[in-house]
Amino acid sequence: MRRASHFIPAALIVVALVGCGKGNFSQKASEGKSNTFRYPITSEITSLDPAKVQDGDTIDALQQVFEGLVKWDENSKVVPNIAEKWEISPDGKTYTFTLNKGVKFHNGREVKAADFKYTLERESDPSFSSETAPSYMSVIDGFKERLAKKATEIRGVKVVDDYHLAITTIKPCPYFLGLVTYPNYWVVCKEAVETVKEITNVKQMVGTGAYKADSYQERQLLTLVSNKDYRGGAPKIDKIERPIIKDPVTRLNKFKSGELDLTRIERQDIEGLSKDAKFKDQVKYFERPALYYVGLNCKAYAPFKDRNVRRAFAMAINPLKVVDTILSGDSADSKCPVAKSILPPSVFGFRTNAAFIPFDVAQAKKLLAAAGYPDGKGLPALTMYHRDGQTDVERVAVAITTQLHENLGIECQTKMLPWGQYLDKHNKHQLEFFHMRWAADYLDPQNFLSLLLSTTGAENRIDYSNPAYDALCAKGDTMVGNDVERLKLYAQAEDMVLQDAPFIPVYIEKDAELISSRVHGLRESVFGHLPHTTVSLE
Repeated sequence: MRRASHFIPAALIVVALVGCGKGNFSQKASEGKSNTFRYPITSEITSLDPAKVQDGDTIDALQQVFEGLVKWDENSKVVPNIAEKWEISPDGKTYTFTLNKGVKFHNGREVKAADFKYTLERESDPSFSSETAPSYMSVIDGFKERLAKKATEIRGVKVVDDYHLAITTIKPCPYFLGLVTYPNYWVVCKEAVETVKEITNVKQMVGTGAYKADSYQERQLLTLVSNKDYRGGAPKIDKIERPIIKDPVTRLNKFKSGELDLTRIERQDIEGLSKDAKFKDQVKYFERPALYYVGLNCKAYAPFKDRNVRRAFAMAINPLKVVDTILSGDSADSKCPVAKSILPPSVFGFRTNAAFIPFDVAQAKKLLAAAGYPDGKGLPALTMYHRDGQTDVERVAVAITTQLHENLGIECQTKMLPWGQYLDKHNKHQLEFFHMRWAADYLDPQNFLSLLLSTTGAENRIDYSNPAYDALCAKGDTMVGNDVERLKLYAQAEDMVLQDAPFIPVYIEKDAELISSRVHGLRESVFGHLPHTTVSLE
């Protein structure tokens, strides 16, 4: 919201903003907020329910409230959380988790193994309709039968006793512990939720985390308060405020005026900030295991069924130009890396010599003509979709469509959709051509290659299908104890799909954030900021 300040003399405004003190925390903005950590969500909150959430912004908010058996640490390793340890059976299919005693929900009740079984059963109920459960739970023995109404429970989830839970997978699954970090495995409190209905208000958000849900004004603000009884000790801050602010300019201005303590920034703002003595040292960069790509839906847009058309599109897009003109910032530190593979750095199996398709306009024209569309003539109308709330994403989408027009004569417009609407269409395979991000849920090639691009991959929204590719992924997904051979299989698969070009890598995510100097104790993994159990504020 914009304050009605037109009647205030400009000189007074300057004084108010410049006299901010340490960490640009203005006196006006700090009233009653000195121990409140404030940073925005850049789009609508997609769900208050861990079993429904699909986006990183919302996951970051919910991870303060809910927890699972395991978690990521600062070294980006899976470590114990509510479970103090686990054992894996000799066949690699059964994981028996031993729960810590005395872990309590926010309502004071102790967490037992039965609560985890309830959580997993709830989101496998076909009436619940979780978009994410099939992606992260299908490997559990009996999940698919439960989802298909052929069983009343998941046979692979067993309560051994109050403090032991056994989960059995349908096949050896070398990435299973990574799956268990995902929100689908975060425990919910049975008496607070309705089994087959989504969590929609803060009273139902009863977790075990370091913060309790306090209030939620839809499309405006989510507030969390410190859980003073948290088993790891009460957080050092009293409150977290997550205002929903879609406009990047508004986010930046609110940070400058001391109304925010942290915010992501767009590349177009970096140069100005880096020259500003007040803010330059507060600009921070974080490379993430996340890929921004162009998706070509092989069913929604008929020409994309033709491999020559897809390859022509890939050859006509110059990622280096995109990065240099839009995503470079003002230094090597700020520049987003060009993507030449599907797997980002830090993901197991990343290679610098993947068989990506190089920029080659002459060859692209030949392939498009061979497919029957010389100079783009005859191609049906085409739209590239992208999400709202991120100027960089919009600018890249426009740059790519401009390149396609300049290099191949293709007429392609761009269309921005609200994030929730975008996700809905994406889930329904209705986006014919789009620019978006896939961020690692766990650092295994299966999370990109199999989940996103195999025929049966639960996140395959482009309807790409290649039996040879599927076979390589399926073998790699179950290979335990031989990482060398497993990575060879994935490398073959990655090269194959890069050459087929249904999925064109553009750049690797490098977050640019402004972090106030009053913020201390942020913990990081490659995935992002970890729950704020150690954050303190000056």
